Amino acid sequence: MNRVDGKSALITGGGKGIGRAVAELLAEEGAQIAITDIDAEGGATTVDRITAAGGEAAFFEHDVTSEGDWERVVDAVQDTFGGPDILVNNAGIYHIEPVDEMDVEDWKHLMDINVTGVFLGLKHCTPLMREQGQGSVINLSSVAGIIGLSGHTCYGASKGAVRTMTKDAAIELADTGVRVNSLHPAYIDTQMADYGAEVQGATKDELDAMHPIGHMGEPEDVAYAVLYLASDESKFMTGSEMVLDGGLTAQ
Repeated sequence: MNRVDGKSALITGGGKGIGRAVAELLAEEGAQIAITDIDAEGGATTVDRITAAGGEAAFFEHDVTSEGDWERVVDAVQDTFGGPDILVNNAGIYHIEPVDEMDVEDWKHLMDINVTGVFLGLKHCTPLMREQGQGSVINLSSVAGIIGLSGHTCYGASKGAVRTMTKDAAIELADTGVRVNSLHPAYIDTQMADYGAEVQGATKDELDAMHPIGHMGEPEDVAYAVLYLASDESKFMTGSEMVLDGGLTAQ
């Protein structure tokens, strides 16, 4: 308990799935939680779940592709909780389609959310962390940012960009006390996995079988990795990629 006690965390895409699991675990471990999402109902539900369990949280409606939204939200979080000490760039979308069939507008939309959203988080949160002399940024990438997968040209490109952006920012900020790391899950049992199964004509059992460990991950598996990177336990870790894939990329 209390592994992030006294810290404030801004978590994008906190209205469901991985973002909600991260928010609940960090709150359980003592952090004050700022949940952001375009889904106001989902964000409010996450807040209710945290406060019902005795934690402290607030919701801020937030389009991660909008610089104005980032400025407004970061100011509001600072006024509400201070910090943020922890930024979890979790918001993202998933798209599978052959490269020669993909519409350029779909490409731009995914890149805006998955890449520009992360960039804007770094741009507007790390100056505050630098002033504080400490902070941890955790960027959600994917195994698709490490290995090639059919139909994943757009999604993989976005997650590869997050992987490299993480390393660049980590080096830039290394002497300021601000750490930046990336997480690379395989399939996690969320709506994104449901979408992946539907588009690829696969069953849940077939998605499970992709992973040598025998099953997909759970949102809590990612949340515990975020907790480690958010805590001072990982104080010597920056510019790293943590892979959570049940052995998929080891094959």
